[in-house]
Amino acid sequence: MKKVYEIIIFSLGWFSIVAQFVLIIQNRQADIPETILRFFSFFTILTNILVALFFTVKFFNLSRKSFGLFYKNGTFTALTTFILIVSLVYQVVLRSAWEPTGLQLVVDELLHTIIPLCTFICWFFYAEQSDSKIQSVIIWLFYPIIFIIFIFIRGYFSDFYPYPFLNISEIGFGNTLINTTLILILIVFIMSVLTLIGIKKNNSKTT
Repeated sequence: MKKVYEIIIFSLGWFSIVAQFVLIIQNRQADIPETILRFFSFFTILTNILVALFFTVKFFNLSRKSFGLFYKNGTFTALTTFILIVSLVYQVVLRSAWEPTGLQLVVDELLHTIIPLCTFICWFFYAEQSDSKIQSVIIWLFYPIIFIIFIFIRGYFSDFYPYPFLNISEIGFGNTLINTTLILILIVFIMSVLTLIGIKKNNSKTT
């Protein structure tokens, strides 16, 4: 059953990413190089790429030498945390901001709802003991921190911010700093909860 989840998640993931790329190119408001850069400036896209890669690597048992990051302890829990953040922030903050239709609606639900849910279910049933080592999970905080720094630097020069709650030009640096701090706290909280769930599940298996 684990393999079924893996193929479902990476198939939906790659379909959604490619479809979203086509849609953003078709509806671009800037030249193609800038549009591509903007596409890869979304935490949603980057995280779904990481999740799709993770399950692709696991399903096909790809080379540990080339894809060692995806075999490291804690990676599954960290990526599950980030994809849950993608879903939570979208459902709470962004869903009401627009009303996608057609293919965009399908892709939107896949990226923000279906894939996060499937990833969590797969993690809950199939995460291993090595995925619940807090030291290995917490090191993944480098990913959202680097993302935020990149967005701030790029936004300073281009005035493009992928999310309204990160838009320094619109809401000011102070409010943006508060928002990023809250998101990082939420990430740490979910990481901790998932790690504790994993530890408890593994302990129950050994007793």
